[in-house]
Amino acid sequence: MAKAAVVVFTELGTHGEQARVLNALTVVREFKEAGDDVTLIFDGGGVTSIAAIAQPEHRLNELYKMIEDKVAGACAYCSKAFEVKEQLEAAGIPFLADYKQHPSLRTLVVDGYQILIF
Repeated sequence: MAKAAVVVFTELGTHGEQARVLNALTVVREFKEAGDDVTLIFDGGGVTSIAAIAQPEHRLNELYKMIEDKVAGACAYCSKAFEVKEQLEAAGIPFLADYKQHPSLRTLVVDGYQILIF
């Protein structure tokens, strides 16, 4: 069984950025459907992406709902810095603060996860 951690740093500003977020969600879905150990993290500008796609009216929300159980959460520090903390709290997104208020990618590597960055 594969172990993958998909990390989204991308905001949704341009068509290309939207495609990267769509690809990240699709990769998570593929791993999930294969029965692999997969987790999804939103960090940096990516916290704004999860704030958007968690909204029912967003066009990526249907895909997001398919993999929502694989979302580890969003960076605690970046959620404040990008001013989406309240939106994420309202959507029930967990905050990750393992290393200086950020998610710990090192811990994932130590645990055998391959890190895929989008």
